[in-house]
Amino acid sequence: MKPTLLILAAGIGSRYGGLKQLDPMGPHGETVMDYAVFDALRAGFGRVVFVLRRESAEAFRTTIGTRYADRTTIDYAFQTLEDLPPGFGVPFGRDKPWGTTQAVLAARDIVREPFAVINADDFYGRESYLVMREFLVPPSPAADPAADYAMVGYQLRQTLSEYGSVARGVCETNGQGLLRSVREMTKVVRTPDGVEDREDPAHPVKLTGDEVVSLNFWGFTPRVFEQLEQVFERFLYQHQSDLKAECYIPAAIDELIAGGRARVRVLPTAACWFGVTYREDKPRVMAAIQRLVEDGGYPAPLWS
Repeated sequence: MKPTLLILAAGIGSRYGGLKQLDPMGPHGETVMDYAVFDALRAGFGRVVFVLRRESAEAFRTTIGTRYADRTTIDYAFQTLEDLPPGFGVPFGRDKPWGTTQAVLAARDIVREPFAVINADDFYGRESYLVMREFLVPPSPAADPAADYAMVGYQLRQTLSEYGSVARGVCETNGQGLLRSVREMTKVVRTPDGVEDREDPAHPVKLTGDEVVSLNFWGFTPRVFEQLEQVFERFLYQHQSDLKAECYIPAAIDELIAGGRARVRVLPTAACWFGVTYREDKPRVMAAIQRLVEDGGYPAPLWS
């Protein structure tokens, strides 16, 4: 069985100022998603599912989906405001979906095999897909009996933007390489003497930069859908009236770990990560991709 790649592409890019998922970054107009799909296919993934907003579906099908139609199976799932558990409704004034946990749940009716979750606007590197594929479809079903799920971990200092704050899931692990906790920090910035989370400006949290962080590269089995539904429902009980509240995957996984319902393996990687949070990040990302192409890591054009 080949695993599926689930790409979260429903974001509206408010800090970027547009749909960065469709913005050309490669030397021949490739998007960051193009490189994600390319890396996943050559690592052994067998299908790609895009999680979209319905209003952007046609743009994705015509500009993105057609590029891969003859290379792999492409499917689409849609994240909507109204996709809520029974008994809940959309509060007046809410105009954005409920976060990445709800985005993953959008695919619960079409994914029946082990799958990886990634962000559409992050470049994770070839090695990351290889280690995740090995975890999801090992030679033996008992190859990693200690873990139910997995997360590719990156070093915090290598994942920051020079142009503003970023959201990161800061991780703590135990001595056996399993995730102990994930703390979602939503305003992480580089400072002259290190790194801080400034979600509460009056009480900034100082960080070293060496912390392992989640960049939403997760490996799951379909069992996770039922678990995430339960977490999402509890989230709504507490936060439904908050028009800005979002249920993030790291927070959901942290709750499952704390409750003894999931064991998550942290997969280290030496792969190069870069992403586009702000429009000013784009030249740096384009230059990084160009270097990888020149070094022979990717063909140009990518899809020839």
